[in-house]
Amino acid sequence: MVFAQTSPPDVITTRLRLDEYRAMEETNPERHEYRNGEIITMLGGSEAHSAIASNLLIYLGFLLRDTDFRLYNSDLRVWIPEYQCGTYTDLMVVNGKPEFNGQRNDEILNPILIVEVLSPSTEAYDRGEKFRKYRSVGSFCEYLLVSQTEPYIEQYYNKDRNSNDRWLWQVHSNLERAIVLHSLNVEIPLTEIYRRINF
Repeated sequence: MVFAQTSPPDVITTRLRLDEYRAMEETNPERHEYRNGEIITMLGGSEAHSAIASNLLIYLGFLLRDTDFRLYNSDLRVWIPEYQCGTYTDLMVVNGKPEFNGQRNDEILNPILIVEVLSPSTEAYDRGEKFRKYRSVGSFCEYLLVSQTEPYIEQYYNKDRNSNDRWLWQVHSNLERAIVLHSLNVEIPLTEIYRRINF
């Protein structure tokens, strides 16, 4: 297998058939995104990135523990049929039982909330093409983009699930405030998201 280095320097791409990709993901310790035949290897992550994702997982896990919502970390892929794309989120929530892609148990089809902690190498993709792909998933209705370099979170919410062109945008940058997650009907203080993060 030959990997081609592309810009930015911490992203490596190659091409594989879907069955080859899935077999590779079952045994490879690295995570790879599948984009209609193209394999993207995302390398590394900062301590702040990991801590923020963990803070969200812990706090939301506590809030949602007695509900029908299921919370998943970056171990499961979201499968996006319209784009033949399998990608890992930093965090996703499903309402009720997860819907899996065919007989697979590692590709979710029905997230309602997706959270991405922004990295320099992936920020443009997370904001643009990846968000466009996510919006093709019928269940998906809320998206958080979380900065790891400052207390700054962008929230997108689609309150009309019958229309994919009515997304509301809100910015959260005050550590004394909380974010209302509309899809989950819960609030999470920014201080919990950024707990023990030094800017």
